[in-house]
Formats: sequence, structure tokens, C-alpha cells
Amino acid sequence: MNNKLSIILFCSLLAFSCKKSVEQPKMKTDTIVKVESQPISVSDNSQNSLDWAGSYKGVIPCADCEGIETELILNPDLSYVMKTKYMGKGDGKIFEENGSFVWDSSGGWISLQARKGGPSHYKVGENQLIQLDMEGNPITGELANKYVLRK
Repeated sequence: MNNKLSIILFCSLLAFSCKKSVEQPKMKTDTIVKVESQPISVSDNSQNSLDWAGSYKGVIPCADCEGIETELILNPDLSYVMKTKYMGKGDGKIFEENGSFVWDSSGGWISLQARKGGPSHYKVGENQLIQLDMEGNPITGELANKYVLRK
């Protein structure tokens, strides 16, 4: 047993002593390298992690009609098309608006630019847009869950 241990110890010492040392290449110290930095997103948000482009539909509550059928189409080029129809009122005419939208700095909600007389802020979620009030705050109350457009 002692003989086997001696052989193993000898082989181990032999293996380590035969290890070839590798000399590290020397770096030039007189070379200046310019590196362009790009902003790096530190966290995921709706803008950079969701498949937000597409068509969102729903029926939004209405004060003087049965509801407002709404379709909001968000395009990858940051343009939108909004189609609305007031249910149970008038001749069933569909109103259409076109424009562009911008993301807020956090990438969580959008603002429809040049929107006339209606809400223009939407929180962007997974396959849904949640309409915000005229000041951009979440709608509260018993009808809050009715202000959602789904993909």
C-alpha cells in the first residue's frame, strides 16, 4: 500500500514539474483606442420587450351611448390609426384618426400626438392597452377594467 502511494505521489510531482510556462504577450502602452459607447438598457420595459405593434380592440364606456367600439392600430414606425364607432347613436358612422405616437421616458406608456378631443395616453401591457385619463393617470372606479383594448 505504501508503495502505491509513493508511485502516485511521484507521478503527480512529475506531472506538475513538467508543466510548460507560457509567457504572456506584452501589450503596447502607447496606443490609444477610441471606443464609441452606446446607451445600454438597464431594464426591460413595454417598449423594448413586448410585441406591441398591432391592432387593439374593445368597447369603451360612453356617457350618452351604449359604448364606443374602438380599434387602435399601432405601427412599428410609431404611427397609429384609431377607429371609433358610437354604438346605439347616430347612423353607425366610423370615425378614423391618423397620427403618430411617442413613448414616455420609462417605455411604459404611449401618447397619441395631435389627438382631438379624446384620451391620448395608454399604458402598454402584454397584448393590451389600458386607456389612461386625460392627464395620463390610471382610471379608477368600478368601470376601470372597461378601459382596456385587447390585441
